[in-house]
Amino acid sequence: MMNEMANKIGMKNTVFVNPSGLEERDGSANMSTVYDMALLTRYAMKDNDYRRIVGTKEIVVKSSLKSYRWLNKNKLLSSYEYCTGGKTGFTKKAHRTLVTTASKNDMNLIVVTFNDGNDFEDHKYLYERYFNKYERVKVLDKTRDYGNNLIMKNDFYLIKNNNDKVEIKVSKFDLSNAINGSIGGKVEVILNGEVLGSRNLYYEKVSVSKDKSFLNKLLEFLKFW
Repeated sequence: MMNEMANKIGMKNTVFVNPSGLEERDGSANMSTVYDMALLTRYAMKDNDYRRIVGTKEIVVKSSLKSYRWLNKNKLLSSYEYCTGGKTGFTKKAHRTLVTTASKNDMNLIVVTFNDGNDFEDHKYLYERYFNKYERVKVLDKTRDYGNNLIMKNDFYLIKNNNDKVEIKVSKFDLSNAINGSIGGKVEVILNGEVLGSRNLYYEKVSVSKDKSFLNKLLEFLKFW
């Protein structure tokens, strides 16, 4: 099931042999890449329970005999103010592995390192480097008027740096037989010559009859008074 899910979210270079991550007695072990671990983390961060667990610095549990205190081994949670979670790891074959997440200025970043003896400092350095290099900007605004009774239902945000070239391409379809709610066009966001994403434009024409009905009721109300 883990391998099925990995394939579903695009982890093309990952093979799971167990759910623990530890090496088996016969020497077999899970195999993956830093990119695939980033994809897995992005997927996991959509889950509220996961975010709560990996973002917890410490937890204390009391029994009838004593109190137990556990500390999160992800030191960035305490040493880097923008860290939101992550997971440490170590095996004899993989050595030190670390996956962390951080959020700043509406940007969510993921850093993954394998076999890195200075991983916490390297993660902090990479976060600062890319938080300073990029910014999150709104490139498509759903309140914008696209004409021909076309509207967009969702904004489009993009993470870019000052050297990136952003283009907006608007395509409008034949609206002669369009009905309310139908797709009447498309807006594409092009980053450095590559289409990065798009939003549909929907045909939403205000009904004239409804307008007249409302005006008639308003006039009747005013006449009565």
